[in-house]
Amino acid sequence: MSTLTDSPSPAFISHRSSASELCMISHRKGFKKLGKPADQRKALLRALTTEVIRHGRIKTTLVRARAVRKHVDHMITLGKRGDLHARRQAIAWVYDKQLVHALFEAAPERYGDRNGGYTRVLRTVARQGDNAKMAIIELV
Repeated sequence: MSTLTDSPSPAFISHRSSASELCMISHRKGFKKLGKPADQRKALLRALTTEVIRHGRIKTTLVRARAVRKHVDHMITLGKRGDLHARRQAIAWVYDKQLVHALFEAAPERYGDRNGGYTRVLRTVARQGDNAKMAIIELV
């Protein structure tokens, strides 16, 4: 039976060097907030999704690449479905309407045999100015 004088449970123990510092583990958290308010975060993810689909490969931070991967995969899944509702959902998210039409033409042939996993995140060297972890996200 646990009391207040016992040592903290393993979920609260920090793996850092100072034993007096406790940190919380982020289990069951929905998504990364990327240090931005909700409207700016949505705009950033929409812009990154549009650019990944347009260029096929972009360089961004590792956290942003992992966050945008979900949205790019969803847009390609919508493109594979190809019905009117999927097209309207994609137009509502992607900034370029002509890009959505091109995606819906190319996605069934390019990704028809693949069940998910349409993007690849490759880690690269850290950014020079602030040493942020960088990555390349590309379409497979």
